[in-house]
Amino acid sequence: MKYRRIFLIVADSMGIGEEPDAALYNDVGSNTMVHAAEAVNGLKIPVMESLGIGTLANIPGVKAVHKHPHSFAMRLREQSKGKDTMTGHWEMMGIETTKPFQTFTDTGFPASLIAELEKETGHKIIGNKAASGTEILKELGEEQMRENSLIVYTSADSVLQIAAHEEVTGLEELYRCCEIARKLTMKPEYFVGRVIARPYLGTNKDNFKRTENRHDYTVSPSSLTVMDLLKEAHYMTSAIGKISDIFNGQGVTKSNHTGNNLAGMAETRRQIKEDKGQEGLWFINLVDFDSEYGHRRNPVGYARCIEEFDEELAKTLPLLEKDDLLLITADHGNDPVHHGTDHTREKVPLLVYSPSLCNGKELEERSSFADIGATILANFSLDKPNFLIGKIIQEILED
Repeated sequence: MKYRRIFLIVADSMGIGEEPDAALYNDVGSNTMVHAAEAVNGLKIPVMESLGIGTLANIPGVKAVHKHPHSFAMRLREQSKGKDTMTGHWEMMGIETTKPFQTFTDTGFPASLIAELEKETGHKIIGNKAASGTEILKELGEEQMRENSLIVYTSADSVLQIAAHEEVTGLEELYRCCEIARKLTMKPEYFVGRVIARPYLGTNKDNFKRTENRHDYTVSPSSLTVMDLLKEAHYMTSAIGKISDIFNGQGVTKSNHTGNNLAGMAETRRQIKEDKGQEGLWFINLVDFDSEYGHRRNPVGYARCIEEFDEELAKTLPLLEKDDLLLITADHGNDPVHHGTDHTREKVPLLVYSPSLCNGKELEERSSFADIGATILANFSLDKPNFLIGKIIQEILED
C-alpha cells in the first residue's frame, strides 16, 4: 500500500457550484462556498488556499494557487439521484442511489402515521410540517413543554424529526419515541431515510437551543460498502461525528459521536496521534456547516465556520506522516443565500494532501463521489466488486 492511514473529512454541505442537473432540483445558481465568501467580502482560508481550493472556483478572498506540490485539487459531481446526506456519503463508499429517498415536504406526514405515532408513543403529536428546526421551536416549543407532546417535522430531506425538551420529556423517552417512529417508517408508504431525535433546552421561545444529544436512526446501506470491505480485510474503519449513524453502524470498527466541528477535529487529531500503529480509514463528518448555518440561511456564520475549519486544519496537517493521506470533501451543498432551507444540488471540492506527494496540481473534474472509495480500495490492494461504482484517481497513488 502507498498510504497506511487515510483520513477522509466531510465538511458537511460545503458545495462549490451547481451540478449540471441543478435545474431538476430547483437549484440553478447555487454555490455554497462562493456565496458564503461574498457575505463577508472574502474568506481567509490560507491552508485550503495553499492546497489549491482557489483553482476550483472564483471564491472571493481566496487566491488561485497553482503550485501546491503536496496536494491535488479537483471537483466531484454526484452520480446518484438526490441531494441527501445519506446519498452523498453512501456514494463516497461506492453506492449509487438511483431513486431519491421519499420526502413529505409539501404535505407533511399522512394522518394515519401520526395516529399510529400517538398511539404507540402515548404523546400528542404537534407540528407535522416542513420547517426549520430552530423556527419550529420558537413556534411550538412552549406548547410542547406545557403538554409534554412531541414536535414532529420534516424538511426537503427524507427525514422525520422529533423535538422534545430534555428536562420535560427526557432524553430516554425521546429516544424511545424515535425508535418507535423508526419502526413505523420502515413501512413502504411511510418510508424515510432517517428519523432524528432533536432534544432542546431553554425556558421560552426566546432562548430555546438544540443540544448536542441529537441521535439519528437510519437505514442500512443498500449493499456492502467500501467500509465493509476494509473491515472484512481487518483494516481500521473509525467513524467520527455522525458517520456511524449515516451507515447504521455497518462497516464501522470504532465510533466516536462528536457533537460539533471543533470536537470532531479535536478527536481526529487525538486519533492521528494515538492510532499510529493502525492501518485503514478514518471517516469524519463535520456537521456545523450544514445544521448551524446552511439550513438556517446564515451566510456570515457559514463563512466564519469555513474559516474556523481552516484554522483547525492548520493544527492538523503538521501531525500527518509521509504514509498518511488526508482527503477533504463535502456531501452536497447548502447555499446559505438560496431560497428555502434545503440542501442544494452542487458539485463538491476534493482536496488531497500528504507530505509524501511531490507533483500535486489541479485535476480534471470527476463524475462521481465514489472515486474516493475506489481509490481507497486500490490503495489497500482490495478489489472493488462490480456492484460498487467509482474509478481510481490514479494520480494520488502514482505520485
